Amino acid sequence: MPLGTLDRTPPAFFKQGPSAISKLLFFSALSVLLMVADVRFHVTQPLRATLSVALYPIQWLAMRPQAFAKYSGEYLESLQDAQADAKDVRQKLLLQAQRAAQVEQLTLENKQLRSLLSLHERLNTVGVVAEVLYDAADPYTRKLIINKGMTNGVKTSAPVMDEHGILGQVTRVLPLVSEVTLVTDREHSIPVLNTRTGARGVAYGESGGAPLLELRFMATNADIEVGDQLTTSGVDGVYPPGVPVGIVTKVERRAETAFARILCEPVGRVQGAKHVMVIDPLTDQLPARPVIEKPQPLGAIKGGRR
Repeated sequence: MPLGTLDRTPPAFFKQGPSAISKLLFFSALSVLLMVADVRFHVTQPLRATLSVALYPIQWLAMRPQAFAKYSGEYLESLQDAQADAKDVRQKLLLQAQRAAQVEQLTLENKQLRSLLSLHERLNTVGVVAEVLYDAADPYTRKLIINKGMTNGVKTSAPVMDEHGILGQVTRVLPLVSEVTLVTDREHSIPVLNTRTGARGVAYGESGGAPLLELRFMATNADIEVGDQLTTSGVDGVYPPGVPVGIVTKVERRAETAFARILCEPVGRVQGAKHVMVIDPLTDQLPARPVIEKPQPLGAIKGGRR
């Protein structure tokens, strides 16, 4: 038999090597040995440290998308919470500002009402407190509408005042509201008294349109100065005496005229009044006028004597 024809490969028995179970047992024993050695002698600690340092950049890059998503969600959530808190704070501040304004307004109204009541007690007259609803629609007059009328006992020609002084006079009364003509209306007049000199006069609404009073028919040599205080004289039987009306602000004396031009500023709040006091006219408190009998004809007297 030629040598080339001989099969030099080993038999199949020698090609098998270790079996799978043998490999499993071997590697299991090796793993247990390594774990025991690592626990007891920390054999793999340097290797793990080196691998962790080498793999940290890759791990950090791999975790960035998750961290970005997490931080983005937390940022958006915190932003929404901050916006909601800011909105709540703004609403609370607005509510507090409104309440503060209401408290201030109520305090001012309370002060005005107390002043009105004290003035009413000093005058010792019958009156009712009213609230100003709005100004009259006529732009050429100076009138107010108040929320008291016939049902509240308001009468025509009743004086109207605030805590500072005279405002005007009731000129029309309806069941629930009344119309008040201010002292600055050009059709209104009021008898006044100069508290410094005791001189009497009549103050009219200034015809130029300004919220002023004009003291007319005063001689150029009359003793009147800027700063003189004018009060009601009470001679008209409507206004109680001694109530402040105005203060002299301008005195013009001209040689070509017999009367001086005197302007006064009303002390009452003719613009912006909120609460007023309506008092009964002075005529309701005065005694009745005596009845004067007409003289009889002379012939009738003689006939009676017969």
